[in-house]
Amino acid sequence: PEFAGFSEIPDDDFLNVVTYLTSIPSLEAASIGFIIIIDRRRDKWSAVKASLTRIAGAFPGNLQLVFVLRPSRFIQRAIADIGIKLYRDDFKMKVPIIMLNSVSDLHGYIDKSQLTRELGGTLEYGHSQWIHHRTAIENFAMTVKTTAQMLQTFGTDLAETELPNDVQCTEELLSSHTEHHSKLKDELKLAVKQGATLLTCIREPVTRSANSKLSPDELENVATVERLLAQLDETEKAFDQFWTKHHLKLEQCLQLRHFEHDFREVKLTLDNLMETLAGFADIGDSVTRVENLLKEQKHLEEKGQEPLEKAQSLALHGEQLIQNNHYAIDSIRPKCVELRRICDDFTNETKKKYDILGKSLELHKQLDKASQWCEAGIYLLASQAVDKCQSQEGAETALVEIEKFLVTAKEHQLSNLKEFYNQIVQKLEDVQEMFDKRQVSLKKLAAKQTRPVQPVAPHPESSPKRASPKITRPAAVGRGFLCVVKAINRNTNFFFTCAWLTHSTLLSFSHIINELIETERVYVEELQSIIEGYASEMDNPNLVHLIPSALQNKKEILFGNLPEIYYFHNRIFLKEIENCIENPELLARCFLKRKEDLQIYEKYCQNKPRSEALWRQCGDSIFFQECQRKLDHKLSLDAYLLKPVQRITKYQLLLKEMLKCSKNSEGTAELEEALATVLDIIKSVNDSMHQIAITGYEGDVSELGKLLMQGSFNVWTDHKKGHNKVKDLARFKPMQRHLFLYTKMLLFCKKREENTDGHEKTASYSFKNSLKMSTVGITENVKGDNKKFEIWYNGREEVYIIQASSVELKNTWISEIRKVLTGQLEACRGRAHRAAAGNVSFSCSCVHLLLCCPCVTVTLLSVGNCQTSAGILGKYVCRMLSPPQAVSVP
Repeated sequence: PEFAGFSEIPDDDFLNVVTYLTSIPSLEAASIGFIIIIDRRRDKWSAVKASLTRIAGAFPGNLQLVFVLRPSRFIQRAIADIGIKLYRDDFKMKVPIIMLNSVSDLHGYIDKSQLTRELGGTLEYGHSQWIHHRTAIENFAMTVKTTAQMLQTFGTDLAETELPNDVQCTEELLSSHTEHHSKLKDELKLAVKQGATLLTCIREPVTRSANSKLSPDELENVATVERLLAQLDETEKAFDQFWTKHHLKLEQCLQLRHFEHDFREVKLTLDNLMETLAGFADIGDSVTRVENLLKEQKHLEEKGQEPLEKAQSLALHGEQLIQNNHYAIDSIRPKCVELRRICDDFTNETKKKYDILGKSLELHKQLDKASQWCEAGIYLLASQAVDKCQSQEGAETALVEIEKFLVTAKEHQLSNLKEFYNQIVQKLEDVQEMFDKRQVSLKKLAAKQTRPVQPVAPHPESSPKRASPKITRPAAVGRGFLCVVKAINRNTNFFFTCAWLTHSTLLSFSHIINELIETERVYVEELQSIIEGYASEMDNPNLVHLIPSALQNKKEILFGNLPEIYYFHNRIFLKEIENCIENPELLARCFLKRKEDLQIYEKYCQNKPRSEALWRQCGDSIFFQECQRKLDHKLSLDAYLLKPVQRITKYQLLLKEMLKCSKNSEGTAELEEALATVLDIIKSVNDSMHQIAITGYEGDVSELGKLLMQGSFNVWTDHKKGHNKVKDLARFKPMQRHLFLYTKMLLFCKKREENTDGHEKTASYSFKNSLKMSTVGITENVKGDNKKFEIWYNGREEVYIIQASSVELKNTWISEIRKVLTGQLEACRGRAHRAAAGNVSFSCSCVHLLLCCPCVTVTLLSVGNCQTSAGILGKYVCRMLSPPQAVSVP
């Protein structure tokens, strides 16, 4: 439309407006092209020229035709006619420019229904309303765009969120995400409501009057709003679909964390029950004891019912999670299997205990009856007066009594238990033999009267329990025979206990050796499966694409020296202990012989932290899942990588059990030495694990010699050159220090504990100070505290008072330090002798003087050379002692 200030509009503003106007129609409509009508009836030719020039240079659409309503005044119209002819080429328009004299001429080209009222048309157009609608549409479009971006950002955050490892964090994450989702849904609802309101406003003329129709602009606006609403609806559906999956995963994660938490609690309870059940090794030594054991077993079974029910319920819950397509099936299934296994083990072990105790109870009842039968038989024999048996009638009467009594012997036959209870069976046989011999004698007397025998028989009322304890084989009837019977009766319990322990010992020792060999075979097979099923597969070209980048070229970090361990056990150690099946006494020698070879576990354990860190980084990769599937392993690789650590500790448990079984026997000394060897290896492994955690030490710890001891102490320092107040303060405020004793150096470190990636705390040792072992002295006892000792050097200018947690620990450290100092002394003497033999000048690195007094023992190390006079050194030592003592220095 005509506008007086058109020429004053900046080019950028004009271009923005025209660009916006040409972008409103659909692509299909815009492709047809645009027609421009320039109304300059009340203006001058200069305005017409300016308008054509601006349009020619800045119109962005497909321009088809330009109509110009020329100025109505005569002079301006003539100028316009001349100007259009002269400047047409200057406008650089590729479309026709049609000059019109009036609106009626325009109607010959464009229908009135397409023109607004100011151009003589009938098209209803409200400019302010059009601007209002377009502004609202643009605001709504911006709202749709912003909402879509918010949803996309939230979706990206959800996709990148790592699932927590505990119940509380998972619940918090689920609550946070749900709350954020609710807010975004509210934003979506507001956006949809805004679009619906805008659509209603645009359609208001039609709803107000049935005869009204929407203009093309209004129809275009309606289409635009509907398109935006459809876009918003699609965005909402996509977001809802993504949220449904994410929310399900969070809920499943929370279910998994609850399941894992309950699993740990239930398993701990069941493990304690199994440990308690395993502790019930006693089978009783009497009927009363066995009955009490059965009551205890019943109580334990009742106590275990609730945990067992929880375990069964939890396993059922885990199976339901698996059936519901839980994402962590591979984690849930092994736990369900483990729960059922523990439940079955507890049930089976309980049943075995009941069975063993039941048999033990039956056995003890039979033994009691047998003992009573023996005592009754012994009393019967003792009560038969020998003088009455000299007559045929008396002998026949006694014989009838014996035959009646022997009929009851069948009730106490224990022949099937001879190999287990030799002493009890022997007793029964002895009693039986007594009766047999008495029968033979009585039958002879009953058949034929012989010369009377001088009666030598005890009174029937005499108690057999007072007989001599001497045990001999019965050889005659009379007082000697009765004494033997009494002795056997008196030692019944001794025989039973002795026989049982002997057999139990043999069975236990054999069982332990068999267990050691069987578990060793299983261990070797597991190592082989790890190497072949995982380590070798890392070199398989068909699986290289499954290996995460973080794992590339890091096989040695993940597996350490596992192949070396496997080679040693498979080729050497397993074969040697298998030879011990027939020769159990050789078992201890296997461990003593292979002491150095077993040190390979130290290297493996030192690498274990790096291996675990690498596993946490890439343990969930498809490569490991595929390897586990091929091997049909129930547990993942990290569980199998713990096997060497578990195995080295298993040896000491088995050796301890063997020691219990073979105490005071010939092989006990060798077993004790083998156990000490294994414990020393475990200690060495443990010490090395602490050693690799030392930080801040600028030297190389491998150059300090062998690590002998390590442990935490309270430490006070005393510096003579320091200020008195500082010295006093140092004496009363101990420092917590972790000491590492090497053959060449004593390190003082500060222990620190740090959390790593949400896992358990790991200790590190920050280096603080060091003392060369060739320059120190030691005072073994400090007045007032038998747990303290002193380490000092440089003429006691620096003294370290060290307090151990126990007297035993203090004595152990002092013993190790004295060994180091004594070793240095022997080395120094050796060098001196070699130097003297070769006539070579020799500089002694240290001189040890062991000085003893009633209250304190001091080991002094002084640096110097062999030319130091003994007198000077003696005076130096005297100054070190208070009160001074005479010192003889050879």
